[in-house]
Amino acid sequence: MRPLRYSINVTLDGCVHHEAGLAPDEESMRYWTAEVERADALLFGRTTYEMMESAWRQPATGTWPDWMRPWEIPFAERIDRTKKYVVSSTLKSVDWNAELVRGDLERAVRRLKQEPGEGLFVGGVTLPRALADLGLIDEYVFVVQPVLAGHGPRLLDGLRERIELELVDRRVFRSGAAAERYRLASRSSP
Repeated sequence: MRPLRYSINVTLDGCVHHEAGLAPDEESMRYWTAEVERADALLFGRTTYEMMESAWRQPATGTWPDWMRPWEIPFAERIDRTKKYVVSSTLKSVDWNAELVRGDLERAVRRLKQEPGEGLFVGGVTLPRALADLGLIDEYVFVVQPVLAGHGPRLLDGLRERIELELVDRRVFRSGAAAERYRLASRSSP
């Protein structure tokens, strides 16, 4: 069974808006490229899918845009070619190596997790909260940014129940950001 990993940048005050933290640098992009390489497929909600596609889909010309720095290209190439599943009740169709996921979310994601492979990667805000509520996320990876945003969507805001985690890895970047990897806390028998 392949694990489902939720990975996202988050500010010290819990904001997960994609522009709230530090601007990406070469070190952080290498880290995110390695994270995506740990997944056979990406799982996105509509908003995240559309945002990622607008930024990281290779143009039909085959040439990456001028704004993209050379150290961003490996991430772009990996995202571009990776299989994507998009949870949406409003999109009629998707492309960019993607497939729509409709119907019962829990059943669909359990089916995806049962397929062989390295893992599934989920990003975004709304979909991960629903998956966490269903107990489907196996690992949480937060790149904690040394920033106080003061506003914006908050990490897993509105969870129905508390989820206990245990830290399994921590890496500090030169920027002061820290990548923290958590898994579900072991439950000891009484």
